[in-house]
Amino acid sequence: MATDVKEFNGYVFEQLERIERILKVATETHDIDKVIETAEYEKSMIERKLYQDPGLIE
Repeated sequence: MATDVKEFNGYVFEQLERIERILKVATETHDIDKVIETAEYEKSMIERKLYQDPGLIE
């Protein structure tokens, strides 16, 4: 399953956005529980993509 540079950059950019959202919550709220909640939500979104049915592409 080869990926080209543009596709790889898309994956990396998506992960960068996730980190930025978590940091935004951290700086705005200074509430560790809220940061953990946000990180867990982002993790669930990653897992949802990871385990989705690849048959939708074909």
